[in-house]
Amino acid sequence: MINVKHDFPLLQKKVNNQQLVYLNSAATSQKPKAVINAIKKYYEEYNSNINRGNDFTCKRKDC
Repeated sequence: MINVKHDFPLLQKKVNNQQLVYLNSAATSQKPKAVINAIKKYYEEYNSNINRGNDFTCKRKDC
């Protein structure tokens, strides 16, 4: 089995000097670093109100 724990920032945490084990996936799932980075980039560079404005960010076609 491939160990992918290093891709998930939350799983790098220690609680009471013990490695965190995350078992609650019914309500929410943890995001890997690649997803966190993509979301961060979207909000930093692309987030706009499409078709409701007349500025550069609203008119972009590469979003």
